[in-house]
Amino acid sequence: MKEIEFIINSEKLEALKHVLDQCSASGITVDFVMGYGHQRGLKQVYTREERRGVNLLPKISVRTVVPDDYVNPIVDAVVDRLGTSSFGDGKIFVRSIEQAVRIRTNERGVEAL
Repeated sequence: MKEIEFIINSEKLEALKHVLDQCSASGITVDFVMGYGHQRGLKQVYTREERRGVNLLPKISVRTVVPDDYVNPIVDAVVDRLGTSSFGDGKIFVRSIEQAVRIRTNERGVEAL
C-alpha cells in the first residue's frame, strides 16, 4: 500500500477529487496548509539580487492510501489533468504504508481501505 499526498492550489480540489474518484481511490483526507516552493511564495520571478523575504501561500494537502498498483495511474492522471506547466502547480509525494486497520471491522491491509 502507498500513501499519495498532493499539495495543490485550492481551486484544483474538485478536479483532483474527480480524478481520484475515477481511479477508484477509496477515500481522502484534506488539510489546509501554508507553504512555498522555489519562488519562495513570490508571484513573479525576480533576479537573485532582489531578496524580498518569504511569502507563505495557502495550499491544500490531500492524502489517500491505495494499493501499490493504483499509484502510477493516479499520478499520471493527476499530472495530466491538473498540470498547467506553471509555477505553483503543486507536488505529489508517495510513501509506503506498512499496515492499515479498519477499526470497526478489524479488517487489515488492502481490505481496510
